[in-house]
Amino acid sequence: MPEASASVPTSAQELDDLPLPPDLSSVKGWFHPADQVLFDWFLNRQRDLEEPGDLLELGVYLGKSAIFMGDFLRPGETFTVCDLFDSPAPDDANSKEMNRSYATLTRRAFEANYRSFHDELPAVVQAPSSGITAHVRADSCRFVHIDASHLYEHVHADIAAAQRLLRRDGIVVLDDFRAEHCPGVAAATWGAVATTGLKPLCITATKFYGTWGAYDAVHGELKAFLEGRDDMWHGAEEVAGRPMIRISGGKARMPAHPVSRHASAVPGQAAGAEGAPGAAAAAGAERGKGAAQATAVQQPPGKPARRTGDNRRPKGRGLVSFLSRRSWPGA
Repeated sequence: MPEASASVPTSAQELDDLPLPPDLSSVKGWFHPADQVLFDWFLNRQRDLEEPGDLLELGVYLGKSAIFMGDFLRPGETFTVCDLFDSPAPDDANSKEMNRSYATLTRRAFEANYRSFHDELPAVVQAPSSGITAHVRADSCRFVHIDASHLYEHVHADIAAAQRLLRRDGIVVLDDFRAEHCPGVAAATWGAVATTGLKPLCITATKFYGTWGAYDAVHGELKAFLEGRDDMWHGAEEVAGRPMIRISGGKARMPAHPVSRHASAVPGQAAGAEGAPGAAAAAGAERGKGAAQATAVQQPPGKPARRTGDNRRPKGRGLVSFLSRRSWPGA
């Protein structure tokens, strides 16, 4: 298999020259609380079920979601990240996109951020995501996060790669699938639903979660989990013959974060606080508590779920999927 790293990793001395984040919130990037909750739930579920497989992220920016994912890496598994970083883009359209949105992205900055939370770097592929199948084995991954180019041709290829690399019941997550400035991501995402058998599990304001594998069990457990929370609204929408869950999580409580080795720079940081020592261990307990609450509030078949707290329908209207049979209240 080809070498995963396309250049020499950042040295410890070089890392000392960069700002070092005291917590995950200090890492620049777009990783909203609702998606943190869902990443935590899916990855913890895989851990609880002892589902084998590696982790993969296409497009890392400065590492915010990668740092979070790295906390779920188990012995013997590989976490691979792929990004151009400061390398030339393979075509003019991609080059313009990089210059417009990611001009400050460097591999040194990503590695400095990641090493602030983890002892070892993931396998870094500094290259276009189109070549990821040369670095990651087919049927080896259990979770793939796609957040690379927003251009249709690239996203279409990334989805095809994810389908090849994921294990049977693996989860794929696509970022910016409904943003008005990323129509290529939307087209590639819903095209995959329509033509490849990709099954939509749920969506948030920014991310799509789906699987090519077993659907009913994970969908049912996720629905029960959400019914046990009072900080995230959810509803169902039939898409491609399945009850996809729509989630609005503007008030979502964030799960425990990986702990930065520079956490002492945060005034008042205490062990067991969110993102502090002891928090990661508390995450599993919190998830178990949520599952128990979910069981307690499940409604009889045929009855709508009871709304509690802020679990109410949000106002406004959003994008209508061409696969959807009904109007789409804003999520």
